[in-house]
Amino acid sequence: MTSTPCLARAGLGEVTASDSSLRRFLHGLPGVDEVAAEARAAMLATRSIKADAKQFALELPIRMIDLTTLEGRDTTGKVATLCAKARQPEPSDPDVPPVAAVCVYPDLVSEARRCLEGSGVKVASVATGFPSGRTSLAVKVHDTMDAIDAGADEVDMVIDRAAFFVGRYRQIFDEIRAVKQACGQLHLKVILETGELATYDNVRRASWLAMLAGADFIKTSTGKVSPAATLPVTLVMLEAVRDFRDATGRQVGVKPAGGIRTAKDAIRYLVLVNETAGPDWLDPAWFRFGASSLLNDLLMQRQRMHTGRYAGPDYFTVD
Repeated sequence: MTSTPCLARAGLGEVTASDSSLRRFLHGLPGVDEVAAEARAAMLATRSIKADAKQFALELPIRMIDLTTLEGRDTTGKVATLCAKARQPEPSDPDVPPVAAVCVYPDLVSEARRCLEGSGVKVASVATGFPSGRTSLAVKVHDTMDAIDAGADEVDMVIDRAAFFVGRYRQIFDEIRAVKQACGQLHLKVILETGELATYDNVRRASWLAMLAGADFIKTSTGKVSPAATLPVTLVMLEAVRDFRDATGRQVGVKPAGGIRTAKDAIRYLVLVNETAGPDWLDPAWFRFGASSLLNDLLMQRQRMHTGRYAGPDYFTVD
């Protein structure tokens, strides 16, 4: 890959020193063949799962979900209900695993922390002027620290897409670095808002920029812009994390978010992960789904597999 020798030759410090050096590197990445990416994603989406692997393929996505509520009308009561579901998605079946995390606004982190205490489920918080990312660096860092002080285990930040489009790459790099420094050992997920980036080349460049700056995860979307997560976009991001690990030795996670609603969708993403980045990423430590309605369909399909019939529409709670 052309970017690997570039990194090895120039070194991270030289590549990230300025807008111009970042531009040379990011625009020197191999271009994405749009037709090929979409064709490969479509082909992988047709893969089927063998019957003996079906339970694993339904339970793994449950463990990968960041159960999310990011609405202006969110209340402590709604967060408490969501956290109860995150801890025990199916109260009548203790074999159903808990989800990976609950994702909320910073002002609701303390309630989520209280409700999830001792469960092993992480508390994730959006920050940095979500969903636009158009605030000052000082505000972004303060927003992040508020969430951490309230008990967040993970932070989901957004990049300033306007800065990206005018080529202020070093600004974005510095902001991610500063937020990651505030996070310390806590996981930082960097939201690219791929629906606004418009091209696969931009998705690849933004992915590399975020990883170079220290992102622990790269995430497709805020869920506020359409389109949100898509298979071809996620394929491009998975190629980026695979190639980044080959170039640097550091593994970075991927989180598609928004529009993933069915078990069939989730299984398609698992196939995509396995065939693109490899089985090392088939773990909640390295792959997450940002979702709310997905969990119910996974539970419904799991119950059908065990009992041979679907539950009624009001069997599972509506988030």
